[in-house]
Amino acid sequence: MAVARPAVAAQHANGRGARGGRLDEAHLSALRELARDETLSQRDLAGRLGLSLGRINSVVNSLILGGLVKARRFKNSRNKLAYRYVLTPEGIREKVAVTRRFLQVKLREYEQLQLEIEVLSRESEAEEQERLSR
Repeated sequence: MAVARPAVAAQHANGRGARGGRLDEAHLSALRELARDETLSQRDLAGRLGLSLGRINSVVNSLILGGLVKARRFKNSRNKLAYRYVLTPEGIREKVAVTRRFLQVKLREYEQLQLEIEVLSRESEAEEQERLSR
């Protein structure tokens, strides 16, 4: 399991980490899962989120590099060294802010979808009325 190495993390963050970029949905999902269970391995996190292990490694490294998560070593139940990913106070604040932004985007998408459904329903009803009047 790889832990953040600054050069690698900077290469893989693609501008989406906490340093100067906005977090995407994968970052938010990772923050949410790590807030629930900080003992998740990157492999477990990848499985929960349905992302590749490489993508999760990139996300976790950018979160660590951005100061939103700290990686701490511990011995797991099998007495093997593992990493605990702990949200920092900044990570908690950012999780809340990103969640709010994400929710605003989803609410706008929902409202647009409602309008589109309304228009399609009216069009469908009009076409059905026209068909029946023939």
